[in-house]
Amino acid sequence: MEKDYDVIIVGSGPAGLTAGIYTSRANLRTLIIAGKTWGGQLMLTSDVENFPGFPDGIMGPELMMNMRRQAERFGVTFIDGDAEPVDLSNAKSPFILTANGTSYKGKALLIATGENSKTLGAKGEKELTGRGVSYCATCDGAFFRNKKVIVVGGGDSAMEEANFLTKFADVTLIHRSENFRASQIMIDRVKKNPKITMKLNSKIVEIVGENKVEKVLLEDTVTGNKSEMPIDGIFVAIGHTPNSAVFKGIHLSDKGYINAQERVKTNIEGVFVSGDVQDDRYRQGITAAGFGCMAALEIQWWLMEH
Repeated sequence: MEKDYDVIIVGSGPAGLTAGIYTSRANLRTLIIAGKTWGGQLMLTSDVENFPGFPDGIMGPELMMNMRRQAERFGVTFIDGDAEPVDLSNAKSPFILTANGTSYKGKALLIATGENSKTLGAKGEKELTGRGVSYCATCDGAFFRNKKVIVVGGGDSAMEEANFLTKFADVTLIHRSENFRASQIMIDRVKKNPKITMKLNSKIVEIVGENKVEKVLLEDTVTGNKSEMPIDGIFVAIGHTPNSAVFKGIHLSDKGYINAQERVKTNIEGVFVSGDVQDDRYRQGITAAGFGCMAALEIQWWLMEH
């Protein structure tokens, strides 16, 4: 037998938790299906210096735990499990979702499942994530002032991040071939920037360091020769994968992000979206939280009307 809620939120990053705080304070029975690994990408971030309200910065996991405790304080129920795939093509309120073998019924549904950064798969990458390995230049660039960093990638995002990081650091752009996916104008900007060095036909096979990144082991993709390069930071910019596949019938962009109508609505009445699963541009904790707030308010108004 399904357990009934006013709102079911799938996802427990800044978007989902902010939405849960708002809906629960509005006396809406709220369930957050948080996922087996909850908290979103801020759980992989060490110091967060650009989230308002923390003048001395805060550790990413601590920030997310604070958000979760705040949501729990107002009565949000959490399920630490993954939502099973659901076909919403012809679904109407109430919506039924299943997690950990139990089904839950919600009058409104908010999808806030975020996205995952594509990783290199290099040895040492996982262990040093948040300790010199980053997937967001605008989030972490300021930590590398007057340092030397690597940007990995060959698309527009890599070019943008390389240019941005020259505000703080000397940059080496590493790409596994001589051909780029980036637009020519972005490639030209990188080539003209005196603080960027290009190292092509190269890939990182190992990231080395005790408590932080110290050097990388590179492999020439043509000759197979290996070399070492001392470095302070690595920014991986090879793309992102939105976590949207579990929801069938939702309209997606050609990149797989959920298409938002009127900012936080989907093509299905009563199903809303917030955060990085819809946002392929900003990708910040504070913008995700803002989307979560907007979605929660829209859900309140929608429930009042329906």
